[in-house]
Amino acid sequence: MKERDEGSEAATGTGDGGESVATVLVAAAANLGIAVAKAVAGLTSGSSAMLSEAAHSVADTVTELLLLTALKRGEKPADEDHPVGHGAERYIWALLAAVATFVGGAVFAVYDGVHTLTHGEEPGDPLLSYLVLGVAFLLEGYSLRTGVRQARREARGYGLPLRRYLRRTPDTAVKAVVLEDTAALVGLLLAAGGLLGGQLTGSGAWDGTASLCIGALLLWVAWELGRSNAELLIGRPLPAPVRREIRALLLADPHVDGVLELTTRLLGPREALVAAKVDFRDVSTAAEVEQACEQAERRLRGRFPVISRVYLDPTPGPSRDRRP
Repeated sequence: MKERDEGSEAATGTGDGGESVATVLVAAAANLGIAVAKAVAGLTSGSSAMLSEAAHSVADTVTELLLLTALKRGEKPADEDHPVGHGAERYIWALLAAVATFVGGAVFAVYDGVHTLTHGEEPGDPLLSYLVLGVAFLLEGYSLRTGVRQARREARGYGLPLRRYLRRTPDTAVKAVVLEDTAALVGLLLAAGGLLGGQLTGSGAWDGTASLCIGALLLWVAWELGRSNAELLIGRPLPAPVRREIRALLLADPHVDGVLELTTRLLGPREALVAAKVDFRDVSTAAEVEQACEQAERRLRGRFPVISRVYLDPTPGPSRDRRP
């Protein structure tokens, strides 16, 4: 039972897509305003850490726009050209969001930090920067609170700790908001530390070092989001405990002798496919096999609502004689 708690419920969750959109919208609105304020403060004070934070917020805004695109595109229904739907498309856009975080935030922050350490900087009045950092901290904190509340509510429904839920959830939009807003709060503290260190010592090294740390932080966020979305694009199966339960539900039918092969795949945050080669009893009629397939599909969907497609292939067992 413990193994099931390791993420099987999170990986088969049926969270509210509308709530995910609201979470991303809140984060996007906060980051857009913060980006402009940070840029003005960075140009006024000459702080590379503040400019890095402005790039960080711009990257986060672009990320949220890409995530909104992902949520909308992923909701498109299945059609003849896309028989299993568009759920996986959201992971393509979410992967692009991770690239935007890397290029738009991390690369700029690292470059600006190195430039400051090698060429120095002329510090200006840091008062405006402190005010912007304080307001940004409040806005980012509110955005993070929105994302964490949604994630914690969903994690509580599955009986999972928040960290474990975020690690395994296929709803990468919520994961992105939580990670990016957490990184944003840490980045604000780093920028404030760089400003304070430069103000007390008169050295730009503090500011440059803070910028490098912000870049490293964004590299980690981009890596985590990119890895999660790439894994889902390649094809993540349902967790092992869920697969075992699916196999048991199939074997529970009196017309089934065995499950020869079982394939599962997550198609999106709230969609999964199940395909199996099933060895039916020799004495079962064609009508009984058809009825068994229908009942099996109903049982699987009733137990796991995330399962949207079930394909069962009647296949003779390996011990039977086969015609050439």
